[in-house]
Amino acid sequence: MKQKLLYYTKEILTFIVVLIVASNLLSLYKSQDLNKAPLPIQKATLINNVHYTIPKDKPLLIHFWATWCPTCKLEADNIERLSKSYEILSIAVKSGSDAEIQKYMQERGLHFRVINDKDGFLSHLFQISGYPTTFIYNKEHQLIFSEVGYTSSVGLYLRMWWASL
Repeated sequence: MKQKLLYYTKEILTFIVVLIVASNLLSLYKSQDLNKAPLPIQKATLINNVHYTIPKDKPLLIHFWATWCPTCKLEADNIERLSKSYEILSIAVKSGSDAEIQKYMQERGLHFRVINDKDGFLSHLFQISGYPTTFIYNKEHQLIFSEVGYTSSVGLYLRMWWASL
């Protein structure tokens, strides 16, 4: 019995490692076409009509997501946790009106900043092809990480810590 348990544990761990490696390779492949230029926006109007200016001398995470995206729903809590410690600006792409996005956020207990990209202008500017997509900029607003797909809280925290150095 103990040998069987050890065997299955080893198989599960191997599967998890292979899955993590494969998903990171897929993310790397998908992120090749993203806009690599310095941060192309400085100001924005959020869904609650607050005018937001991107702070200088702070790392920034920009997160593209959509209310209709199942992976985005899974990752939303990670973004929420990170928003309590770091500067986060999220962009909801083609996800309805400001009121609909606010309702979506309220129902899920999410409080991070959101821009409504109703017509997809910002997603086009950043060359987004899949959701969620995350960009991390350092203090000088130079892109240092970009990722397409799900990212864990630990992965996000480590990338933001690196951007803070």
